[in-house]
Amino acid sequence: CDLELSVSLSQWKAEGKVAVWLRVPISLSRCAAAASTHGFTFHHAAHDQAVLALWLGDGESRLPGFATHQIGVAGAVVDESNGKVLVVQDRNKTKNAWKFPGGLSDPGENIGATAVREVLEETGVRSEFRSLLSIRQQHNHPGAFGMSDMYIICRLRPLTYDINFCTQECLRCEWLGLAELAKTDNTTPITSRVAKLLLHGLEQGFDKIDLTMEELPAVYSGMFYQLYHRQLPPTPKS
Repeated sequence: CDLELSVSLSQWKAEGKVAVWLRVPISLSRCAAAASTHGFTFHHAAHDQAVLALWLGDGESRLPGFATHQIGVAGAVVDESNGKVLVVQDRNKTKNAWKFPGGLSDPGENIGATAVREVLEETGVRSEFRSLLSIRQQHNHPGAFGMSDMYIICRLRPLTYDINFCTQECLRCEWLGLAELAKTDNTTPITSRVAKLLLHGLEQGFDKIDLTMEELPAVYSGMFYQLYHRQLPPTPKS
């Protein structure tokens, strides 16, 4: 299997492939040793097979780690002065639909921090977390190795406005009117729904749609957690 793998790797590199996944059943576990000489490393193992991975692209590997639940976070950066929101089109998608910039949350990274980081990495725009807007849960997700996927959209406030988007990840990046985003066919159902939610927030007040965050002490000594919920009404003074 070593010679066949060597020939295949040369072909994949010539074709511009950026990564290779190699599934090795237990009965052929000797092939894992051969693959390791070409730079493959273990990604995960389950049942009767191991999955190895090799990054062929430039720089550090951008392959996701194995997960039981995968957490994706997007940031809807809203310019309240003109009703526009920051959107991108992914370079590597079959359909180039408008969506909010985002990506996978790193281990130990808070939701809001992920949204702010991903927006900056993809668009060059700096922002700050304001609230959580929506959560999508999907099981048996193809992009999460058949595991469950949580996709969270946050509302962010822009701190800068000039776009300098990442050409490796994005095909286009624009400030687009929320009204246009809510009605265009060139977007995803969840993006359209959240655009309508944001329009409602602009018109009626974001307190009607926001799930704000408060950090509270955990039952474990010295630890804290972040709780997201609708704001409570002010407590009347006695």
